[in-house]
Amino acid sequence: MLYLRKSSVAIALMLTLGACSGGGGDSSSGDNGSGGNNGGTTGDITWVQGTFADAGVYKNFCANPRSGTSDKTGTALHEKMWLRSWTNETYLWYSEVPDNDPNNYTTAAYFDQLKTTQKTASGANKDRFHGSMSTEEWEALSNSGESLGYGVEFQLLKASPPRQIVAAYTEPGSQAANAGILRGAEFLEANGVDVVYSNDVDALNAAFFPTEKGKASTFKIRDVNGEEKTVSLTANTVTQVPVQNVKAITTTSGKVGYLQFNSHIATAEGALVSAIDTLKAQGVTDLVLDVRYNGGGLLAIASQLGYMIAGPSRTSNKIFENTTFNDKHTSTNPVTGQALVPMPFINTGVGFSYSQGQALPYLGLGRVFVLTTAATCSASEAIINGLRGIDLDVVQIGNRTCGKPYGFYPTDNCGTTYFSIQFRGENDKGFGDYADGFEPRNSPVLSGEPVNGCNMADDFTKQLGDPAEAMLAAALQYRLDGSCPAAAVAQYAPSRGTQETVAGEALSDGRELNVFRNNRVMTLPEGKNQ
Repeated sequence: MLYLRKSSVAIALMLTLGACSGGGGDSSSGDNGSGGNNGGTTGDITWVQGTFADAGVYKNFCANPRSGTSDKTGTALHEKMWLRSWTNETYLWYSEVPDNDPNNYTTAAYFDQLKTTQKTASGANKDRFHGSMSTEEWEALSNSGESLGYGVEFQLLKASPPRQIVAAYTEPGSQAANAGILRGAEFLEANGVDVVYSNDVDALNAAFFPTEKGKASTFKIRDVNGEEKTVSLTANTVTQVPVQNVKAITTTSGKVGYLQFNSHIATAEGALVSAIDTLKAQGVTDLVLDVRYNGGGLLAIASQLGYMIAGPSRTSNKIFENTTFNDKHTSTNPVTGQALVPMPFINTGVGFSYSQGQALPYLGLGRVFVLTTAATCSASEAIINGLRGIDLDVVQIGNRTCGKPYGFYPTDNCGTTYFSIQFRGENDKGFGDYADGFEPRNSPVLSGEPVNGCNMADDFTKQLGDPAEAMLAAALQYRLDGSCPAAAVAQYAPSRGTQETVAGEALSDGRELNVFRNNRVMTLPEGKNQ
C-alpha cells in the first residue's frame, strides 16, 4: 500500500515492479560488489561500511539535474549514497540489507540490491515489491491511470513455451475494445512471431509490452468460440477505467450487487461513490466485489470502500489500518515527521475525484463476497483485512492473494520515484500477518491465511460480470446454500503470481507499470491520519 499526503498526491500513488535508473549515468558496473571493510571514495564523498550520514545530506544532488526543480548538480555517487541512507532510515527490514560499496554498482543496480533476501514461511521472497519508475510516468499513472499500451489487460497464464497469453479484459473505448478483443481471446502470433513456441522473446516482449508510443503491432488471436482473426494495435496512452460492470443481479433471495474494481487510482474515488449510489438505489442486499486483477493503490480509497460496504454502525471508532514502521520509528512517522495515528474507516471524500469532506454513501452490509487471484494485492488485501478486523463476514472466492501487508511512500530523487517497503499494516484486531496471502479455506494445499469461501480458478470462457462466470457463479451459489462448486470450469489454469522468467524462453513485462500494480499507496488526506 502507499501512504500519501493529499498535497503530494502527484508523487505518491502506487507501485510497479520494474526498476529503472535513477539518472545516475555512472559507468561503474559490477553485479556483486561487496566492498569488504574498506571505504570507497569519489571526490569528497566517502563510503564507509556501517557508517551512515543523514539522507538529507545527499538528497536532490543529481548526476543529471532537472531544470525547474529542486535538483542540484551532483554525481551518481550522491544519488546512491542518498538511496543507502534513506534505506537505512526508513526501510522496514533495514537490518537485513547488506551494506555493499555503491561504487561497484550503477544507480539502478545499487537500488535493486537494497532489500532483504529473506523468505516467507512458504519460501517466497519476503520483499517482492521493491522497484522504481521515472517520476514523470509515476505522476501520470498514479493521478489519472494513464499508461502506454493498447487497452487490453494481458494474462500470461504460461510465460514459457508452450505459452498461453489471453485477454483478461479491455478498457472501454480503447483500441483493443474497438478491435473487438474480448476476455478469453488467446494470442497466437505477434508481428508474425509464434506466441506459443517461439524463442524470440525480445520480439514478443516488444509486441506485448510496448515502450514506444505510436509503434504498431499485429496480433493473430482466437476467441473463446474458436474463431481466429488478425488485429493491428498501436501503442498509445491508455486511461484506465478503474470501476467497471456495476450491476445488480436478481436472484430468488434478493438483489446482489456486482462491481469490477481494477485499481485504487485517484479517479476510482468518484467512480466507487457512483457505483455504491447505483447499487444502493437498486436495493442490493449483498455485494460481490471483484478485485481479481486489482494490485492495489491508494490506501485511503480502500478505507473509503470499506466504509461504503460496512456503513457507520460497524465502522464507528474502528481502525481500518494501523501502520508500523521499523524499530527506529515507534511513535513518529519517519516520512511526515508526525505522530503515528491509525487510519480510520474514512467516511467522507478526500478530494481525489470526489469532493473533500462530502459524506460517502454506504450499503451497510454485514457480509461481502470478494473475488481474488494472485494478482489481488496490497490495498485490495487491506480491504479484506480491514473488514475482517471489524468482524464483517468476508467470503473469498478464487485463489490465494499476493500477500502484501506492507507499503511505502513513493519518494522522488533526481527524476526517479523509488518504492521501498517502509511499513506494515494491521487491522482493528492487530492482525497483519498475511505475507503469504489470503486463501479460501477449502484450497487443496492451504499456505495462506484461511478465509471462508471457495477455491476457484479464473474463468476466461465468460465475460466479467456474467453470472455464469465460474468465480461469480461460485459466489452466488455460496450465498444461496453455503456450498462450493465441485470444480472450477476455467478454460485455462494460470500459475500463481509473477511469472518466473527463463532466459531465452519466458516473456516478462519489465515495464515500470508493473511496480505500480503490486503495491499500496498510503494516502494521507489533509486532516486524516496525519
